[in-house]
Amino acid sequence: MAKRSSTRESMALAFELLKRIPKSRPITASELHQQLFSAGLERDIRSIQRNLEMLSEHFDIVRDDRSKPYGYSWKKNSHGFSLPQLSPQESLLLNLAEDYLSNLLPSNVISSMDGFFKEARYNLNPSKSHVKERDWLRKVRVVSETQPLLPPQIDLEVFNNVSEALFHDRLLNIEYCNAKQEKKSAMVMPLGLAQQGPRLYLVCRFDGYDNERSLAIHRIRKATASTFSFERPENFNLSQYDADGRFGFGEGEKCQLQFSITKAAGFYLLETPLSHDQQVEVRDDHFLITATVVQSKLLERWLKGFEEQVWGIKIA
Repeated sequence: MAKRSSTRESMALAFELLKRIPKSRPITASELHQQLFSAGLERDIRSIQRNLEMLSEHFDIVRDDRSKPYGYSWKKNSHGFSLPQLSPQESLLLNLAEDYLSNLLPSNVISSMDGFFKEARYNLNPSKSHVKERDWLRKVRVVSETQPLLPPQIDLEVFNNVSEALFHDRLLNIEYCNAKQEKKSAMVMPLGLAQQGPRLYLVCRFDGYDNERSLAIHRIRKATASTFSFERPENFNLSQYDADGRFGFGEGEKCQLQFSITKAAGFYLLETPLSHDQQVEVRDDHFLITATVVQSKLLERWLKGFEEQVWGIKIA
């Protein structure tokens, strides 16, 4: 039975390697080792090197031995291991996912999909024939509703460790600086990751507390994933946390908001209302808006941003 198990493991390793060897560029044994590790497959580097040598003898795989470390790729005209090739539409989807979702996917998933992302970029490069799909990338854009800001610098090791702890539900030891530049150390229970504009936030519970807080990832100076796992709180829901206005510095308290706004400034509220129960009274030169919203600092800033175009604010 041990031999059969060993044979099965060898075949599984060979298959995983074949899936990850690209046609567009050579890949090294170390890169494949890292991809497999990120996907939860722990194999020593020598086993991977031996398998690559064997595979290059039996398949249309080229070993680039002009310099070390050696690189491996499928021959240019090879069809590979009869594996499904990325279609132009799948390549387009992966390109968009890499651009807009990379910070919201677990780092191990991003790492394990690196070969697919590179293949997608290769499929849509100018030398290929998929013109319409490639042009689509220049036709769509996610734009900022406020003054655009450059994203803060995030330590890659910190982000990877935060992502790993969040993915595996493990306690996380962190060192961070708050907005007052005070240095803190704590053990936290990572519960969620959210992107707000150019910033990333970790939603977590501090050890010994039963409420959630949001920490800016770029302010975390050091993060180490513990070997201890935890049970996620049954009463925590990231979507509800957002709906409660917690990312807008609110505490989930609903209020009845009423205000007057000029027609020029407030017309878009007829198209994108503040809430499902929003009511609008049309006056001669303005709208009278009534809606149930979450009371927060973000709401206050939003109202103040209209300056003299908004008046008669009532919050109950």
